[in-house]
Amino acid sequence: MKKFARMIVKHRKLVLLIGVLLMIPSLYGMTNTRVNYDLLTYLPEELDSMKGQEIVDKVFHKAATGLLIIEDMESKDVIKLKEKIDEVEGVEKTLWISDLMDITIPKEFLPSDIKDVFYSENSTLMMIEFTHEAASDATQTAIEDIRGIMNKQCFLSGMSAILRDTIKLADKETPIYVLLAVVLATIVLALTLESTIVPLIFLAAIGMAILYNFGTNIFLGEISYITKSLAAVLQLGVTMDFSIFLLHRYEDELKINSNKDEAMAVAITKTATSIAGSSLTTIAGFLALAVMKLGLGKDIGFVMAKGVFIGVICTITILPALILTFNKVIHRFNHGTVLPSFNGTANFVTKHYKKFVVLFVLLFIPFIYGKANTEVYYNLDESLPRNLDSIVALDKLKTGYDMTTTHMIVIDSETPSYQAKEMLGEIEQLPGVQSVIGYDKLVGPAIPYEYVPDKLTDILEKDGHKLILVNSSFKAATDEQNKQLQDMNDIVKKYDENGMVTGEGALTKDLVELADVDFKNVSIASIVAVFAIILLVFGSVSIPIILVGTIELAIFINMGIPYYTNTTIPFVSSIVIGTIQLGATVDYAILLTTRFREELRHGHDKIEAMRLSLLGSVRSIVTSALTFFGATVGVGFIADMEMIKSLTGMISRGAIISMFVIIFMLPALLLLFEGFIAKTSRKWRRN
Repeated sequence: MKKFARMIVKHRKLVLLIGVLLMIPSLYGMTNTRVNYDLLTYLPEELDSMKGQEIVDKVFHKAATGLLIIEDMESKDVIKLKEKIDEVEGVEKTLWISDLMDITIPKEFLPSDIKDVFYSENSTLMMIEFTHEAASDATQTAIEDIRGIMNKQCFLSGMSAILRDTIKLADKETPIYVLLAVVLATIVLALTLESTIVPLIFLAAIGMAILYNFGTNIFLGEISYITKSLAAVLQLGVTMDFSIFLLHRYEDELKINSNKDEAMAVAITKTATSIAGSSLTTIAGFLALAVMKLGLGKDIGFVMAKGVFIGVICTITILPALILTFNKVIHRFNHGTVLPSFNGTANFVTKHYKKFVVLFVLLFIPFIYGKANTEVYYNLDESLPRNLDSIVALDKLKTGYDMTTTHMIVIDSETPSYQAKEMLGEIEQLPGVQSVIGYDKLVGPAIPYEYVPDKLTDILEKDGHKLILVNSSFKAATDEQNKQLQDMNDIVKKYDENGMVTGEGALTKDLVELADVDFKNVSIASIVAVFAIILLVFGSVSIPIILVGTIELAIFINMGIPYYTNTTIPFVSSIVIGTIQLGATVDYAILLTTRFREELRHGHDKIEAMRLSLLGSVRSIVTSALTFFGATVGVGFIADMEMIKSLTGMISRGAIISMFVIIFMLPALLLLFEGFIAKTSRKWRRN
């Protein structure tokens, strides 16, 4: 490692040149990486709801369906609007009452099953089927073209329209997230470090690492919009520790060796060794998300683990080259910091450590309960601002047409008509079912067989499958709807064992069930992975228990607070926040514990060793935690997307909670169990 470090120092200009050149392909990769805005597509493909969705998409082209509400418009003008929409590229077809019967028939004389679907007081409903899936570029362009045709009397909703508004909102806000994170992180670093220039150098090195990370995402095929929105902010906050460690080690070496090149070579060597364990725990924490059955976990986990690894590489290559290049400027603009010496903190913690142990135990009780009872929501449209065009239209659908959610049922077209009618009749009797539209229901008294339009046949029966649409008054992800879906699935399977219930409600129900399993799996995987790495780093059985237990308390406090503040959080936060907080802040615990072991090996008794450890590490812990807090807290305040707002808010709060727990609780535990640690650890008090 020493040879590598000296090579970096000697060829620092070449290192910077290579770093700048690598930004070119990274920019290309970043701009050409596809972003997925539909979280439901991350469900496992083997689920019935996903299989059904594929048939609905490929055969009936209904996975991408728009619902257009038109208020106070005469039928002849609706026909003209319909014709214009039919001509939009990317629109497969539209369906309105005119496709079923003569529009000159007064709506009062229409069969109630038909009238309730297409009319509500002063408005009418038109269905728009798109050629491609909801998140495709073609469908999104078609949405914009349709909105260009619409006037103030029209309101377009459906998953395609909601995705369009999500894309526009995310694209508008993500650059603001990054800018705000950079500004606030710079302010924190400027106040807590002694140089005015160093924060800019840190951000330059980390900025290059973030660009490399986003550029290499092209090899993953696509990333989710959540990953796109958060990855840069998280990578900035998580990897800043490494930069701070390198700078502090370099400054320490300069006190011993006036040759800055040699001092940096030693600093690189020692920093690489010291951050190996902490970076591995962070990487392991993010990779633990890959055990999620929901593909979103792999998406966030792989991107962030890759980002941490790239951050480590840049910390021991690009950052040293930048520091040495601007060494004179760095020391020319030195100033004091707002951070105290923490001498009083060190004395207070070591003097009252037994009281902090008692507090540690007592805090577990209320916050374990709070964490277990925090309310979680799974309905994805709830995470979006209510003033978005698609959400306004969605609310009109719910109130005017009782179309809170629409289920789609796919059965074999060989199912006898009389059995299909019996099935539809049973489904209609289920609580919360507002209307049922099926080919076998419409053929009969409502519309004689010989008068069934070819367009309607094409919509409801095609390529060996029958499609049934069920409108429900129940909201997705509620207990009532989940019970309704279970009963509906039982009815469908009774008549066709290969029949499938799909749609937003069914997909969300599967999402709820998967999330509960994923939460447990991710928690266990992250704890086991971090535990194993700490065990190897310290050669100790007891240290991993103490360190992981300390961070878990911080996580319980963070995730329990929403219960006591009566706040409902998105399901993604409940799954990933613990892993992110564990992986990102366990570094602070490793730093303090490592320093404690060093002071014990120098021959100090445990009280003095801990006092010196706190004096030597609290400044770095506070700087790192405040930087992580600064990089995320601003996003939590300004984000309009509730999912992003909740995630960043909890991450920023978690950084501060972890900081206090590690500074006050961890020393108490290490002091209390120091004798036990010595017996269960290799070379604890001697090198």
